Amino acid sequence: MEIKVEMTRNPKAKPDPDKLGFGNYFSDHMFIMDYTEGKGWHDPRIVPYGPISYEPSIMVFHYGQSIFEGLKAYRTDKGEVVLFRPDENMKRLNASCDRLCIPRIDEDFAIKALKQLINVDIDWVPSQEGTSLYIRPFIIATDPYLGVRPSYTYQFIIITGPVGAYYKEGINPVKIYVETNYVRAVIGGLGQAKASANYAASLKAQEVAKKKGYTQVLWLDGIEKKYVEEVGTMNVFFVIGDEVVTPALNGSILPGITRKSCIELLRHWGVKVSERRISMEEIYDANEKGQLREAFGTGTAAVISPIGELNWNDKKIVLNDGKIGELSQKLYDNLTGIQYTKVPDPFNWVTKV
Repeated sequence: MEIKVEMTRNPKAKPDPDKLGFGNYFSDHMFIMDYTEGKGWHDPRIVPYGPISYEPSIMVFHYGQSIFEGLKAYRTDKGEVVLFRPDENMKRLNASCDRLCIPRIDEDFAIKALKQLINVDIDWVPSQEGTSLYIRPFIIATDPYLGVRPSYTYQFIIITGPVGAYYKEGINPVKIYVETNYVRAVIGGLGQAKASANYAASLKAQEVAKKKGYTQVLWLDGIEKKYVEEVGTMNVFFVIGDEVVTPALNGSILPGITRKSCIELLRHWGVKVSERRISMEEIYDANEKGQLREAFGTGTAAVISPIGELNWNDKKIVLNDGKIGELSQKLYDNLTGIQYTKVPDPFNWVTKV
C-alpha cells in the first residue's frame, strides 16, 4: 500500500531539550490506517498531528478494546537515527491483537510506516545525551455501537514525541511499594497483552504508593498475593548471590522487550539467569542473609531503573545502600550504548531509519 503524506502548514516550535520530561510534547505528524471488516487494513496516511473526531458511541470508549506499544528512535553521534528492535514491538503488538480480538497488522508494513513517519519528523529526534524520540503505536475500536462484541472497524495510529528521563530520579535508584491489596492481572486475563485496561487497573495502587512517598508499585500474583510479577511500568530483576532472577512469563506478566534484551545480554556475558517463580518472602530472607545484592526494573521508557528500596508490609528493604548496583550500571551502559551505537551490537538489534 502507498502511504499518502499531508504535511502540516503550522509546524510547532521545538521544546527546550533540557526540559523534556516524558510524554509532554508531540511531533508535527502522525500515522493513521483504517480497518473495515471485509476490506482489511486500508488507507494508510501521514497527516498533521491534531484532534481526531469520533462519535461518542465508538466501542473503545465503552468496552476498552485498545492496545498499544512503546519504542524509541535514537540520534547517534554521527547524526543518524536508529531504532532498537522494532520487529519485537510489532510482534508483541500482534500478540496483543490476538488477545483482544483485533485484526493483526502486517508487521513489515508497520515498520515501514513508522520509519517514514520518523523521516517526515526527523528534526524532532533530539540529540542531547539521554534524550530520544518516543514512539507510541496504538489500535482502537471505532464502531459506533453499544452492544458487547468485538468491533468491526479499527484505527491503527502512531504518534511520536521527544523525551528525556522517564523517572525524575533518572538512573538513580527508585523507591518501590509492594502492593498487597489491589490486583493488576491474573493468569488467563490481559496481563500478557499491552492492553490499555491493564494500566487503568494499576492507577489506584500507584496513587496510594505515591502518597506514601514511593515512585512505583511492585505487583504480586493475583491469587496468593505472594509471588512477584512486575512493576507498574517495568519488568523486575533481583541479583541474589551469583544468580539473576526474574519472574517467569506466566500469562499475567508483560513480555518486555528490554527484559528479553537484558536476559540475552546477561547470558552472553556468562551470567546465570533464572526465569522462575520468586516470592517476596524469598527476597526478604535473601536480604536478611546478606545475599540480595541489587534489584532493578527494565522497560523501554526507563531502560534500566535501579531499585533502592522496597516496602513490603511496612518492612523496608534497602538495597546496595541506596546506590546503583554494578550489574545494573553495566546493563544500562551496554543497552544504551547499543541503542546509540556507541558500543558494538553483536545481536543486530539496531536498525537505521
